[in-house]
Amino acid sequence: MMAFSIHSPNFSTYFLLICSSLFGVSFQETRVSTKNMKFQLNSGDSIPAVGFGTFLIEDTELVHNILDTALSVGYRLIDTAAYYENEEAIGKALKVLLPKYNLTRSDIFITTKLHPSNRGEKAYEGLQQSLRYLDCEYIDLYLLHWPGVDGENLTRSEVKKSRDDGWQQLVRGKKDGLTRNIGVSNYNIRHLTALLKNNHGIRPALNQVEWHPEYHQNEVLEFCQREGIVLQAYSSLGGTGNTDLMGNPKVKKIAEKLGKTPAQILLRWALQQNVAIIPKARSKEHMEQNIDLNFNIPEADMNILSNFERKKYDWDPDTVA
Repeated sequence: MMAFSIHSPNFSTYFLLICSSLFGVSFQETRVSTKNMKFQLNSGDSIPAVGFGTFLIEDTELVHNILDTALSVGYRLIDTAAYYENEEAIGKALKVLLPKYNLTRSDIFITTKLHPSNRGEKAYEGLQQSLRYLDCEYIDLYLLHWPGVDGENLTRSEVKKSRDDGWQQLVRGKKDGLTRNIGVSNYNIRHLTALLKNNHGIRPALNQVEWHPEYHQNEVLEFCQREGIVLQAYSSLGGTGNTDLMGNPKVKKIAEKLGKTPAQILLRWALQQNVAIIPKARSKEHMEQNIDLNFNIPEADMNILSNFERKKYDWDPDTVA
């Protein structure tokens, strides 16, 4: 069962232990630094609640320098994808950087994703390729990046079969020890429901989706929590190059009131709903701010942030059969 966070510091340890004993729920308090906060996956493994995204960080030297800073700040989850074309650079950087910080492979969590063009039975080969590029013993979490098929004009039934075949190959990869956990990205409830009905023996551990005040599907969050699937947000700040959210007057007003940055407000808003986050940053200052989320947004302000006009910035899975 996934871990849920208690946001009020008034709960006693005794009360938490009773709840854990009676209901089998693992509680984490916000007194725990967000550097150490984790969510429990349905496999029993734990994933850091705050990770580091690497989309559009491609140059080998740049990857090395940015990961050097990220590890020094305290990030222990590195999120990448075959689509990002930086897996090999990340693998090379970690070979050097883990010993530098007295870390071992087991101290960090690596997530990567199948390229949308590697459909169906090609998924196993895609997983093998990612493992070779990352040059490590195993991947912690491997995701189907997209419920559809990139670059091909297929019928609805062919798309569904491709998705099922892809998941079957991920199950094979997990059983073969290539990855410890498997999951999906950009799946809506329809896709998740079909997958859970025919999961080939392993349920998805995580669903990574676009999630920010202008686009969040509460029904997807509720479904995932009910089914023991961790929901993880991408584009928490609105996506690369988009300043709409960071510059939103309501976000800025709440940030000023709480003495935080707009980015911290947007990230804490997700985390406070038990949604994991993987923000990107290039400067040490922003990296430090993005993982320093040990505060609570008052309920009234949470409601303001949760009722923005709807605006989607990235892929729309509702268009996929």
